[in-house]
Amino acid sequence: MYYITLNNQTIGPMSAEQMMAYNVTNETPVSRDGGEWQPLYTYPELMERYQKSGKSYAANAEVSSKKTLCGIMAILLGGLGVQYFVMGKTAAGLITILLTIVTCGLWEIVTLIQGIMMLCMTESDFKRKYIDSTSTLPLF
Repeated sequence: MYYITLNNQTIGPMSAEQMMAYNVTNETPVSRDGGEWQPLYTYPELMERYQKSGKSYAANAEVSSKKTLCGIMAILLGGLGVQYFVMGKTAAGLITILLTIVTCGLWEIVTLIQGIMMLCMTESDFKRKYIDSTSTLPLF
């Protein structure tokens, strides 16, 4: 049985198959039967399942580049909602434009802070908070 650490919480015991249901990466700390904690990539049987699950380096690289692009766009063009259009959240982009107009541009302060936070958060946090979120207007 395996244990994993996600968001500073230990989760387990669980099978290798159950572990893949979580938002794990090849760097996720894993312990087998309460032993020493090591990154997931040090367990060949887990890496095989990880690669079969479709959670590959290419997917993580795509999220990483999207996170960087969205963060920069939020800082530079946040009042126009460009970061939301890049994420595919058209409604949020339109709401941001409306809020920028209604607040006479003051909404750009919020998007500036949002951009800084986007650049500082991890890829998994960005994916959970912005990409996978069902919220219409995810802010912080």
